[in-house]
Amino acid sequence: ILLDRPVKVNQEDFERTVLESGVPVLVDFYADWCAPCKMVAPLIDEIAHRQIGKMLVVKVDTDHAPDVAMRYEIRSIPTLIIFEDGEEIERSLGFEPERVRELVEEVVS
Repeated sequence: ILLDRPVKVNQEDFERTVLESGVPVLVDFYADWCAPCKMVAPLIDEIAHRQIGKMLVVKVDTDHAPDVAMRYEIRSIPTLIIFEDGEEIERSLGFEPERVRELVEEVVS
């Protein structure tokens, strides 16, 4: 697996990949048709590249993972959630690049 870019995670492997991860995980809940999600994509790519070995960055397509989206009450996309030790520790809605960078730095420091 190339960890210098976001990894696509589906409903079946969400728990194993995200919740059982030994490092913090940034999850981008998105959909292919979502214009704001496309605006967030370069930020997600940047974070994945900068945090190699410190944080796993994954993308979950809410259209193909409705149970996961429902479980985490994803009501708008993009929604970014940081998980650590299987627990949600922070969430960002919409396009908040500076806030997301700050949250990531806090978690990986």
